[in-house]
Amino acid sequence: MSVDFAFLDSGVGGIPYMKHLLEIRPRSSWVYVGDTANFPYGEKTEQQIIENSCNCVKKIIEKWDPSTIVIACNTISVTALEEMRRRFPSTPFVGTVPAIKPAAMISKTRKIGLLATNASISHPYTKKLIWDFANDCQVISRADPDLISFIEHNYFNSTLDQRLKAVEPAVDFFRKSGCDVIVLACTHFLNMSKDFEIAAGSSMKVVDSRDGVVNHAIDVSCHESAADVNVASKAQGECGLYVTGFSQRNDLHSYNDLCRRLDIPFGGLFG
Repeated sequence: MSVDFAFLDSGVGGIPYMKHLLEIRPRSSWVYVGDTANFPYGEKTEQQIIENSCNCVKKIIEKWDPSTIVIACNTISVTALEEMRRRFPSTPFVGTVPAIKPAAMISKTRKIGLLATNASISHPYTKKLIWDFANDCQVISRADPDLISFIEHNYFNSTLDQRLKAVEPAVDFFRKSGCDVIVLACTHFLNMSKDFEIAAGSSMKVVDSRDGVVNHAIDVSCHESAADVNVASKAQGECGLYVTGFSQRNDLHSYNDLCRRLDIPFGGLFG
């Protein structure tokens, strides 16, 4: 069985990309795999990130043969995307990268806040993005593994007050640094984009790469389908969210509850 799109993330943080794509292409068949057994990726070495994510991709291709794989994780994208394309040359990949270019286009103070994982912040790819698109700006970086863990394990059952309290340290950090734009450069943070906007108020804009990534994924998928005259429509095919492991006692309940809320199938353990 094959699907139109497969999404890979270190956990459930990349769900906003999947949801946004399905708003545009609701009849697409899809699978989402969170490599929760190896969460968090942002605290791992470059080689660990490459091997863990490539192992997942190999299994995804063997099981579902997706037309397009969306790497719904900034850390995996900046670290392993090049190697994925080398190892799996017949599969189209779409990565996610920090929205530094659009942030630089709208910043008035020329001070941009970059909220990401430690791995993304330190990676040469991110530094090159800053040099290419924001070299006249001061980019102030902050890694927030605690917030990423909150989103993975607690966000989907949290109250608004709990969410605002969770984002407050990051927003205050960037506000005190004089930033007028915050780049959400870890896909987990996209789940809380509205909370960031509330906490930031009118003094700071909050940007991410959601629109660009999804539009590119659809373009790639359409191009691949048009190039292959034997491709049949996979509309209404298999869909579901899968995880590779549970790191906390209540994870199984949390993922089941998340899927019920989103009205999507929970496929259970993958791999």
